[in-house]
Amino acid sequence: MTPNDLDGLLPDLLIAPVIRGALAEDLGRAGDVTAQACVPADAKLTADFVARRGGVVAGLSIVRLTLAELDAGVTVDPLTADGHVVPAGTALARVSGNARAILTAERTALNLLGRLCGIATLTQDFVDAVAGTNARITDTRKTTPGLRQLEKFAVRCGGGVNHRFGLDDAILIKDNHVAACGSVGEAVRRAKAFAGHLMKVEVEVDSLVQLQEALAHDPDVIMLDNFTLEDMAEAVRTVAGRVILEASGGVTLDSVRAIAETGVDVISVGALTHSAKVLDIGLDAVGN
Repeated sequence: MTPNDLDGLLPDLLIAPVIRGALAEDLGRAGDVTAQACVPADAKLTADFVARRGGVVAGLSIVRLTLAELDAGVTVDPLTADGHVVPAGTALARVSGNARAILTAERTALNLLGRLCGIATLTQDFVDAVAGTNARITDTRKTTPGLRQLEKFAVRCGGGVNHRFGLDDAILIKDNHVAACGSVGEAVRRAKAFAGHLMKVEVEVDSLVQLQEALAHDPDVIMLDNFTLEDMAEAVRTVAGRVILEASGGVTLDSVRAIAETGVDVISVGALTHSAKVLDIGLDAVGN
């Protein structure tokens, strides 16, 4: 996905409630007492949001929306775009206007922007690791509560694709569902009877025996949970393209290439959102 393809994929309506909640948490009962004490109410400031470490940009609109909550008159000039890879020292956006508003919004904007850029950067590392194979890297539901839409957007900025967004947009039968139903086959049978014509059914299996059982009931996707590389390769040969195969379970940058080379279609990586390192971004005042 190119930066231009990302335009409009993170609507303001999705971001604004998150920003308001984060600002309310920071402002507390009395607001930014430091800015009130030290900065004149009419003081002006120009500053750059700067990447201290190289990475992939994601969520630039957060800067604009965070500042707009405090002062609609602050101007924000993006200097790059979501999905761009930038080296350390790159200015991502320049802001100019009321100093109190900028300094009060600083930490909230940096926290969210750094989080999303970190996810995008780690995602790109995984995508690069499987380059040349047919496997695609996807996220999971292991996201920060309240930030799922933003974090999944960041995955797309890094070149990954999204798994289901919630419990309501696809059927994914896990091991505990199988235990409750009695067998893989029975779980898939019930799911297919329930699902509408537009809803896909995926089932998790933990052995080649369960794989055969699942295949007999024609799910749309089969998840290979913590399979060995040898068993993954055997699963690919067995399925022979009849269903989509997804590899899952403890995937790391060290292991993902070998997994992709077994021939699976999708590799889901929870680490993209639950273990990404925040990209170090700072706010630097610019002299007038």
